[in-house]
Amino acid sequence: MGLEIERKFLVVGDGWRTAAHAVVPMAQGYLNDLVAMDAGENGRAAMKASVRVRIAGEEAFLNLKSRELGHTRQEFDYPIPIADARDLLELCVGGKIDKRRHFVTVGTHTWEVDEFLGDNAGLVVAEIELEDADEAFEHPGWLGREVTEMVRYYNLALATRPYSQWSDDERAGS
Repeated sequence: MGLEIERKFLVVGDGWRTAAHAVVPMAQGYLNDLVAMDAGENGRAAMKASVRVRIAGEEAFLNLKSRELGHTRQEFDYPIPIADARDLLELCVGGKIDKRRHFVTVGTHTWEVDEFLGDNAGLVVAEIELEDADEAFEHPGWLGREVTEMVRYYNLALATRPYSQWSDDERAGS
């Protein structure tokens, strides 16, 4: 079983740009939507996993991720032909997520800084994958508030309700 331990933060300013050592354009979409993830009977999630199609540079993947909120989830990632990924993106519900992923090494970790485009332009988040939920890591100066537990920052949520549709209070973190 694949297990992902990931924390997500807002990014403040452009200080990370000079340290970025690689960038990959990405297009992704979901074969299921956030509505199916709304709490069902007894507060249990009606959907147990998200199903994502992603084209990352010259590679493509089908990804399944468990529904848990927070930093630890099951994740399975399978390479697929790019032509299949393009066809699958046409079947996705909600909007397509377009972004540039920048890789920034800080200490012993590599941050993935996602600069969103299109309907999510203006949003920049940084993610770090950890070996253990309690693992210590450096907090660079451009790292803002942690949003790991906030569903609206999940890519699946951004496909359903993009950043351009958020209220000023939502953007401010309320």
